[in-house]
Amino acid sequence: MREKEAEIKKIFIFDTTLRDGEQTPGVSLNGKEKLEIARALRKLGVDAIEAGFPIASDGDFEGVKAIAKEIKGPVITALARTTKKDIDRAWEALKYSERPRIHTFIATSNLHMEFKLKMSPEEVLNKAVEMVTYAKSLCPSVEFSPEDGTRTEKAFLYKILEAVIDAGADVVNIPDTVGYTTPLEYGSLIEGIKKNVPNIHKAIISVHCHNDLGLAVANSLSAIQSGAVQIECAMNGLGERAGNASLEELVMALKTRGDYFQCETNIISEEITRTSSLVSHMTGIQVQPNKAIVGANAFAHESGIHQHGVLNCRETYEIMTPESVGLKKSLLVLGKHSGRHAFEDRLKHLGYINLSLEKINEAFLEFKALADKKKSVSDNDIEAMVRQEAVKVPEYFKLEYFNIISGNGIASTSTVKVSFENKMVEQVSTGYGPVDATFNSIEKAIGVNVILNDYYLKAIGGGRDALGEVIVKIEKDSNIFVGNGISTDIVEASAKAFVNAINKSYYSATTEVI
Repeated sequence: MREKEAEIKKIFIFDTTLRDGEQTPGVSLNGKEKLEIARALRKLGVDAIEAGFPIASDGDFEGVKAIAKEIKGPVITALARTTKKDIDRAWEALKYSERPRIHTFIATSNLHMEFKLKMSPEEVLNKAVEMVTYAKSLCPSVEFSPEDGTRTEKAFLYKILEAVIDAGADVVNIPDTVGYTTPLEYGSLIEGIKKNVPNIHKAIISVHCHNDLGLAVANSLSAIQSGAVQIECAMNGLGERAGNASLEELVMALKTRGDYFQCETNIISEEITRTSSLVSHMTGIQVQPNKAIVGANAFAHESGIHQHGVLNCRETYEIMTPESVGLKKSLLVLGKHSGRHAFEDRLKHLGYINLSLEKINEAFLEFKALADKKKSVSDNDIEAMVRQEAVKVPEYFKLEYFNIISGNGIASTSTVKVSFENKMVEQVSTGYGPVDATFNSIEKAIGVNVILNDYYLKAIGGGRDALGEVIVKIEKDSNIFVGNGISTDIVEASAKAFVNAINKSYYSATTEVI
C-alpha cells in the first residue's frame, strides 16, 4: 500500500524590495520607478508588496499611495513604528488599496529596549498592544513585528505575540533583524512559538531574515519546515547591510525541491529574470555573475566535463532549466528592415503585453535608430530599450550632441551642446579621459556641480556592435540619483546616463506626485 502523500502547503511571498530593499546603501527610487517595479511584482505573482515607509518622506508616502491606488491583487503593505503619527500616515497612503495592511513594529530584545528605546519590557508590551489596537481600528489587516526577534527572550516574545494577536494582529512576523540566527535555532524558535503562544492559530506566522552571515535563505527555509507560512524577501537579495533573503532563491528552492519541502507558491517563475533585471536597472545595484538563479553565470558551463554532460543530458549538471526562470532564446532576428508589426509581436513574445501605445511608439523609434547601427537587434537589446522608456522622467536637459578629441598622448577634450529652457548651451572641457571630459562639459553647460559616486559599464549581448549600458550614481544636495544610458558608443551611453541622473535630481526636486 502506498504511503499517503504529504499535503502541499501554500507559502505566501511577501516582497519588501520597495521598502527594505530601497534601504540598500546607494539606492533611491522615485515614484515612477517604484510603481514600475510594483507592476512587475504583481506580474511575478507575489502575495504582498511592502510598498514603503510613508512617514519617512513625502516621496515615500506618494509612492505607497500610487501603488495602493493602481496595483490590484497583492496585499499592499506599509511600514509604521508603534506611534499614532506613523500609523495615521501609513493608513492615509494605504486606504486606496483593495487589500491594505499596516505593518507596525517595535524592538523587543533586551539590548534594543535598554539602549535604543530606553523602555521597560512592560512599556514595550503596552505600546505594542495599544498601537496594534489602533491600527486595527483603521485597517482590516495588521501585521506586527517584534524587531530583533531572534535575540529576544523567548518568554517575553511569546507574551507579546499573544497580546498583539488578541489586539487584532492577523500576521505576526519574526524578524532576524541583524542576521544573527542559524537554521536549526530559527526553526526551533518557530516551533516554540507554535507551542507556547496559545492563540497563534489566529495569525499567520511570517519570517524576515537578513543575510549578515549568508544564512537568510537557509533560515527562511528552516522556518517554513517548522510551520511559518509567509516569507518576507526581496528581489536580488536587496536590503540593509548584506541584504534580505533572496526572493528568487527561495522560490526556486521550493519549486526545484518540491519533493522535499512539499510547498508551493503563486510565483510565476518565468518572470524572475525580467523582474530581476528591472530591479537591477532601476536601483543601479548590479547582480554578481555567480549569483544563484539570476547571475550571468547561473546557467553557464565552462568545464569540458560539464559541457559534455549537459549536451548529452541537461539534468546531469542543471537542476532547473534556464527557461523556468524566464531565460528565452530568440525566435527571430530583427534588423533595420523589420517593421512595426514584427517589433510589436516581439514585444508580446517577451511578455510586454500591457505597454501603452505611446511607450510602444517610443520604443520602436529607439529600435529603428539602433537597427541602423547594428546588423541585428537581440531580445536583450529590446528589453534594455523598453526598460529605458518605461520610467523616463521629463527631459529638463537634453544632450544634443557631443564631440571628443582623445588619445594616449593628449588630454581628452569634449565639446557638448545641451538644450534646456528653450536655449542651447555649448561648452568644452578637458578631463582624465573622454568620459570624464564629457561629464565636465555637461556640468558646465547645465551650471550644476554633482558628485559622481559610482560608474558601471556592461555590454548587453556580445559582438563588436553590442550595446553598452552605463549606470551612474550622482550625489546632489545629499541625495543619490541613479542614471541609465544605452548606446553602441560607450561615451554616448555615459553622457546619456549622466544627463538622465541630473534630470532625475530636478524631477525629484519639483515633484514626487505621480
